[in-house]
Amino acid sequence: MLLLNLDHVALAVHDLDEALARFRGLYGAAPEWREVVEEQGVEEAMLLVGGSKLQLLAPLGPDTPVGRFLARRGEGLHHLAFAVPDLDAALAHLAAEGAELIDRHPRRGGAGRRIAFVHPRSFGGTLTELVEIA
Repeated sequence: MLLLNLDHVALAVHDLDEALARFRGLYGAAPEWREVVEEQGVEEAMLLVGGSKLQLLAPLGPDTPVGRFLARRGEGLHHLAFAVPDLDAALAHLAAEGAELIDRHPRRGGAGRRIAFVHPRSFGGTLTELVEIA
């Protein structure tokens, strides 16, 4: 059995600066970190909101996963991310349970963390990210 903790909720946005200004004005939330993750084709910012985290994702171009997502669906919920202590074991467990993995092997995500994605067909139409926590 795989036990998960919610790591963050991610929103896709067209303009990261505008979204950060909007969140700062509306909710007083400032980013904990902001970085470009070339491997993912995004610029991201992670905001602490109470005891939770909100990730804002802006595409580096229209032909990136988040760029294509925005073209199809517009701004909004992109994925839910769950923290796991052992990403390799989590991926093996999900594969054994029949989940459709986008990533069979971990890749580098924001803040240098190891991540992997599970296809939305495996979880009620919602893209799921697994984030390895140390």
